[in-house]
Amino acid sequence: MNYVSLLIEFLRGRPAAVFWGATLTQAVLWTLVPTLFYGAPPGEVPLVLAVGREFVLGSYLGPPLAFWLAECAFRVAGMFGVYALAQAAIVLTYWAVFALGRAIVGRRHALLAILLMVGIAAFTVPSVNFGPGILAAPFWALALLFYWRALAEMRRGYWFLLAIDLGLLLLSNYVGAILVVLLIVFTLATAPGRRALRDPEPWVSVLLFAVVIFPHAAWLYRSRDLVLSGLDANDVLTGAWSPAVWLGMTLLLAHIGLLLLVALASGWPHSRREHAPEIDRNPAAAFARVYVYVFALAPALTAIALAFAGHKLGPLASIAPLLVLSGLAAVVAAGDRLLLYREALVSSAWMVLLVAPPLLVVVTLVFSPWVVSTDLAIAQPASAEGHFFADNFQRRTGKPLDYVSGDAHMAPLIALGAPARPHVYFAWAPARSPWATADDLKTHGGVLVWGANDSAVTPPDFLKPQFPDMVAEVPHSFSRAVQGLLPPIRLGWAVLRPTPTPAPAHQ
Repeated sequence: MNYVSLLIEFLRGRPAAVFWGATLTQAVLWTLVPTLFYGAPPGEVPLVLAVGREFVLGSYLGPPLAFWLAECAFRVAGMFGVYALAQAAIVLTYWAVFALGRAIVGRRHALLAILLMVGIAAFTVPSVNFGPGILAAPFWALALLFYWRALAEMRRGYWFLLAIDLGLLLLSNYVGAILVVLLIVFTLATAPGRRALRDPEPWVSVLLFAVVIFPHAAWLYRSRDLVLSGLDANDVLTGAWSPAVWLGMTLLLAHIGLLLLVALASGWPHSRREHAPEIDRNPAAAFARVYVYVFALAPALTAIALAFAGHKLGPLASIAPLLVLSGLAAVVAAGDRLLLYREALVSSAWMVLLVAPPLLVVVTLVFSPWVVSTDLAIAQPASAEGHFFADNFQRRTGKPLDYVSGDAHMAPLIALGAPARPHVYFAWAPARSPWATADDLKTHGGVLVWGANDSAVTPPDFLKPQFPDMVAEVPHSFSRAVQGLLPPIRLGWAVLRPTPTPAPAHQ
């Protein structure tokens, strides 16, 4: 008699419970770890919140929805709210893929597809860095689910949900345009798609889609030069590589964990006598297999082609939306009878992929300052820095701090840590912050900040021409939560005093 592990029994008998247990565990880990251990938000989150604070219809970084939602989450629950919002986006992505997988390969194989997604790096460590790319992932996955239900299952009401979802996708990230075009091509190229166009719902949904995106589209028409100027914002990521090569390598490396799980589960090489539990399903229809393969591969290939043709990354640096069907594609390719070899080793490897990254982050934050001289951005004491500059400005001027500018990295971080949430003026690229000008800082006062690795007080070159009357202060030092052998963080700064209001003339 063959022994069947408890894991296999859960996969076979309680797939929904395993799904929610796995996804919520990942969400809790990646919400609590940054909340408890990060001194500063990762990546571009401070910049996202600096833009979101203004509630503009768009910015050089793209459409507004991610910025608005991040700002709302921050106002409700601080950085915990932002981290929770990021993980809610990941959980919703998983749920949409799980629901699509149930319709195509059944509950058990759909669950295996979700478990494989834990091995896709874009949905784990970088998911804390909330922004347009993370928010686009659930809308992308929901679009594929709604489109399947409308097209393959002929549930025509889903055309309207698809239209709203695609509108929200484009309000999250311009990379969604790739999916919109692919859906149009797929509809015209397939018999079910052409048949669906005989019904009124797809055509009415086009009008609904236009209504959703119209306000931003009108803004985009007026501000296209600003958006085009921001296409090079992510090119620094590529280094010496071309954008297309960097994107291709990043997409490949993001699948390392998934490929590891697939290799272990295949049991290769294994003897003929070696037994493996079988998780079967009803055969997937040919159209369903084509659907999964097309929308798993075509978005990534299209993005690489665009990066090659345009020699820029732009919104294509947000790879998470391009990978939402990778796990489901792997399961569909494995066949209707999936043999799970070495399930104990596979489950251990999966648990490592789930738990090890957040634990490694904690260990790195605690021990790396004692071992290496690398200064981690997430170890920056953002709250202490923001309070220092805000308090200093208020003591000197008697007014709350309304504006911050200076270094492109430090200014958004200081504004985030300051109690009054001042506006951030992008002195390094003034056209990209139309909500503030240098004259606003001169009139209302503000603080300029920049990194100072030594005792020098020289500000960045772009500040003095804009603020010729600025007087740099002695750099101030800040300590990290775990200082170790690292030198203190030193920040240069200057206070711009408000322009005195003329006294009213006496009659």
